[in-house]
Amino acid sequence: MIVDDSLTVRTIFKRMVESDRAMRVTDTASSAERAIAQLEKAPADVILLDLEMPGMGGLEALPAILERARGGQVLVVSSLTQDGAEHTISALSMGAADTMLKPRPGGFDESYRAQLLSKIRALGEPAIGANVASETGAETAPRGGQATSTPTLLKTPAAKATSSAPPEVIAIGASTGGIHALNILLRGLPPEFDLPILITQHLPPSFIPVFARQVEMACARRAVIADDGTEVRRGEVAIATGHGHMVVRRRGDRLIARISAEPARSGCLPSVDPMFASLAEVCEGRVLGVVLSGMGRDGLEGAQALVAAGGTIIAQDAETSAVWGMPGAVTKAGLSSLVAAPQELAARVIEAGQRVASAERG
Repeated sequence: MIVDDSLTVRTIFKRMVESDRAMRVTDTASSAERAIAQLEKAPADVILLDLEMPGMGGLEALPAILERARGGQVLVVSSLTQDGAEHTISALSMGAADTMLKPRPGGFDESYRAQLLSKIRALGEPAIGANVASETGAETAPRGGQATSTPTLLKTPAAKATSSAPPEVIAIGASTGGIHALNILLRGLPPEFDLPILITQHLPPSFIPVFARQVEMACARRAVIADDGTEVRRGEVAIATGHGHMVVRRRGDRLIARISAEPARSGCLPSVDPMFASLAEVCEGRVLGVVLSGMGRDGLEGAQALVAAGGTIIAQDAETSAVWGMPGAVTKAGLSSLVAAPQELAARVIEAGQRVASAERG
């Protein structure tokens, strides 16, 4: 479903979506109010939602849209303005899965179409697979990874055991759907939890300051953007900038964030892999890595280095992930010691903090 007050934008998006034979636009709506009503008659697997519309507006309508969508994913179409960034991060925190910047006039080109279809395909993959299967007679698995007849998707290696050494750092990697999960996890941490938290979240650079402010509100502790030379401190959250990878180096007994522009094999900027890999080296494995919802396999190589050094990886489960790409990759590789919903991941993070406190008391 396409929800936008501009007839021109709705027409362009419809043409782009239906250029892929596996996708179909079930309906379009010129307002959030109409979208809520139309979802009752025309369910959608993916909803393209403009936030800045007359009347109710996309942000105000989002909870009702998510409820009426019954498992459908919301892809926010956002502007580059400051208000657009604020509203988009709020929407992602509330449960929207991903964001797509709305281009300026003339920007709806082939590159934009390819990016849009890639995001829709990832969010609606189970439904797209079902459409193809209905034409070929093949069986597919629905969202959540459980097949309807022969279960072939989630046969995974045995998970790695949790390290006995208490962690020095909590490192979190996330992408599509990850902000909502991150919000739940951070809100679950008690005030006394003071291990440093590092976050690499795939977002446009202009959104990072807004994201940092929302992280600060969610966990009630200082959040800083990890510019080159930023010290990693207990009781604080360090967030990767949008224009480089966060890597960590040790200077005496201090951990210092550096920015790396070296291309990552995942193609992501920032990438989770350099963060995990650098921590594996400087912390000698004393790291708890968390992989939340996201497209692709970013974080897998770094998680391998982290676990090889003695660290621990935990991952979000398929049932609560908007896209089980990143957490699925580390889980299928046998690297995750726990695969669970964000609330349960928060409990494991709290447990790690308690182990550190106990060790420090002697």
